[in-house]
Amino acid sequence: MKKYIQHNRIVLSMLCLILLVFSACTKEFEELNTDPNRPKSVNPGVVLGQLQYRIVNNAVSAARSFTHELMQVDAPRASTSGLGLHRYTVNPGAAVWSSFYQNITDIEDIYSVSDKLKENNYKAIALVYKSWAYSILTDLYGDVPYSQAIKATDGKFKPAFDKQKDIYVQILKDLETANGLFDDTKALTYGGDMVYNSNVLTGTKNVGIQMWKKFSNSLRLRLLLRIIKRDGEIDVKTQIRNLLLEPLKYPTFTSNADDAIFRYPGTYPFFNPFYNARTLDWRDGTYYTEFFINQLNAVQDPRLPIWAIPISVAGVPTFRGIKSGYPTTLEYVVGQNSSYTDALKTLPQLGVMMSWSEVEFIKAELALNGFTTGKTVKAHYDAGISGSIVQWGATVPAGFLAKKGVALDETTSKDAQFQQIMLQKYFAYFFVDYQSWFEKRRTGYPVLPRGTGIPTANNFPSRVPYPTYLQSLNPEGLAAAVQSIGPDVSATKLWWEK
Repeated sequence: MKKYIQHNRIVLSMLCLILLVFSACTKEFEELNTDPNRPKSVNPGVVLGQLQYRIVNNAVSAARSFTHELMQVDAPRASTSGLGLHRYTVNPGAAVWSSFYQNITDIEDIYSVSDKLKENNYKAIALVYKSWAYSILTDLYGDVPYSQAIKATDGKFKPAFDKQKDIYVQILKDLETANGLFDDTKALTYGGDMVYNSNVLTGTKNVGIQMWKKFSNSLRLRLLLRIIKRDGEIDVKTQIRNLLLEPLKYPTFTSNADDAIFRYPGTYPFFNPFYNARTLDWRDGTYYTEFFINQLNAVQDPRLPIWAIPISVAGVPTFRGIKSGYPTTLEYVVGQNSSYTDALKTLPQLGVMMSWSEVEFIKAELALNGFTTGKTVKAHYDAGISGSIVQWGATVPAGFLAKKGVALDETTSKDAQFQQIMLQKYFAYFFVDYQSWFEKRRTGYPVLPRGTGIPTANNFPSRVPYPTYLQSLNPEGLAAAVQSIGPDVSATKLWWEK
């Protein structure tokens, strides 16, 4: 019996030894097969910096390739097809749709990880980016996937399209939430902020977080004004008044220092998207239009030499533009009209999401319509012009704001003053994603000349048609969206535009 017990003890001891050795070996194998440079979970700072660069690149590229042509900032040198944005032909936006949802995936990741880590500043930044991205997306297309978007892991492979009104309601709520989440007593734990450098404290305060908070409320002001015709369906005017009357609770941009700009460092990999653009693509194939250039020329706008290349006319440096929407038989000669300066390809401040200048034009319009803003219409208007000039690295010339063609004529009608505000806002939107187009749809201004080469059937577009691949990938969602907004064509007006 004793021998039996002793034998069992020996066996048990050997078994324990084997298990210990195996466990140790397994642990060693796990350590050997773990790459220390590939963490199992990604912190929000790692994702944030890359997102900021990619998302603004998309916006800047869209401004040049889409908005500028549609809004008669520029036009192709030759266009024999009869098509093109300058002739109001808008094709389905497949690449735009995909890039936005790719960025939104990263935004949702930042929010999700930050929520688990209880990092409220990252959560708030994610909400600002989400609101900014979705506002552009819905203003481009109309109804888009929102509540069920980015939920493939939950089995939502064919997400429903949310109505634009519902998207706006949630965006405005998210921006309100972001305003309350920002904490300027804390630095970003994991860094990553390349817009406002809120990675560090300045003394006891995070100046970068204060600017993010201003951006959140400035964006909210932009979007509230965008849907002001729908007041009653949403409490738009009440929200605007609350923002304006409580500046300590809801701070907005107050100077150029607050501008939401991704400033390209000019170092790898954060180059301006046009950094390597060929001369043919950058300036020889595209020229500024007469509509854009002549008005800047007339007042000797200090931004003009920063934006445009002069050409020699009888030995005199001259800025000259071409007609937009010109007949297909017309072709402009290379080098005889003004195009983009090469300096713009590397200009650090090209990555604009929103500026103080825009906020001042928003407040000028609101003041014109009876809202209490703290300043006169003219004061906001002048600040908007000055802010844009300084933003682009120029100096406001003495007496410039008093020039005819620049100065706000307060003796004219309310509508005439509004046209002046919107024209200057149009110039301030240079290289700002799709905003001048959105505002043209909202207000009708600026009034653009209609080129003789624009087919009679072509109307100024109100949206981008849905990507054609949705017909096979999500036919049910697409069909419901089309039934909701109307025909899937560029002429269909969206909810806030009607």
